[in-house]
Amino acid sequence: MKRIAVLTSGGDCSGMNAAVRAVVRAGLAMQVDVIGIYKGYQGLIDRLYENMTTKSVSNVLQRGGTFLQSARCLEMKTEAGLRLATDNLKGMGVEGLIVIGGDGSLNGGYAIHQQGVPVIGIPASIDNDIPFTDMSLGVDTALNNIVAAVDNLKDTASSHDRAFVVETMGRGCGYLAVVATIASGAEFSLIPEEPYDLEQICEDLRRRYREGRSNSIILVAEGAGKAQDIADQIKDKIGFETRVIVLGHYQRGGSPTVFDRLLAARFGQAAVENLLKGNHGKMVGLQSADIKLTDLEKVVNAESRPIDPMLPQLANRLSV
Repeated sequence: MKRIAVLTSGGDCSGMNAAVRAVVRAGLAMQVDVIGIYKGYQGLIDRLYENMTTKSVSNVLQRGGTFLQSARCLEMKTEAGLRLATDNLKGMGVEGLIVIGGDGSLNGGYAIHQQGVPVIGIPASIDNDIPFTDMSLGVDTALNNIVAAVDNLKDTASSHDRAFVVETMGRGCGYLAVVATIASGAEFSLIPEEPYDLEQICEDLRRRYREGRSNSIILVAEGAGKAQDIADQIKDKIGFETRVIVLGHYQRGGSPTVFDRLLAARFGQAAVENLLKGNHGKMVGLQSADIKLTDLEKVVNAESRPIDPMLPQLANRLSV
């Protein structure tokens, strides 16, 4: 291969820029031209690209988000759009593509691979729900953002005897909420994978109040219910003053942690190396301490990565 391309797609997350940087510099070090596709698959269809140099990725390592940007692309879900994207890649002289993104992005990469273009996927999703990798890009930074917010909220919660209900991202996966609960010392985590009893939570809040612990933090994954509804029910049942914080897109941004920077570097280099070796139609992933390859077909057809049942159990035990 003499020329490869890289794009970021789907929801942005910290670590994407670090991964693009690693892909570009690893490719150039291996005497391969690297093209950056702007605005994800939409940019591929619209031919929005640039030849990347070392300077192109200077001073991006510490930045959150993605300087290549991302965009929705409904055309990629059509046969005509997929064919146009593939033809454009070939027209650019691209012999291999690296896709950085979540499950939808990896599905798009697999579709292009089926059209005969070698593809490697890099998992990037703060939900940490992509199978066959212990961690996706952006997860660690998002967790640090949540924990920092909860640490600050604890100051005001303790000053005013309040309960805070904090909503995190995670429609189908409660990884962020439950891990942040453990790491921040929050009292409760409500996640879509585990049933919860609001009556019991209210009783636990009463018990804590009798013991002199008059403030609490409750983390709610968005897929487990709306924070405002839960806060209203708590207030109606026990009369506690409650406040709601929806962290929203705050969780996605910010300078990536050392863990995400290192993971991005490892993913990026492994993606380029394997693409050049002919190991395509794969996703790179972190399994234990090693970077492993998994067939994209297997990734896109698998169930979302389940939460380790040890995590909610640990969160519950430490909340007594």
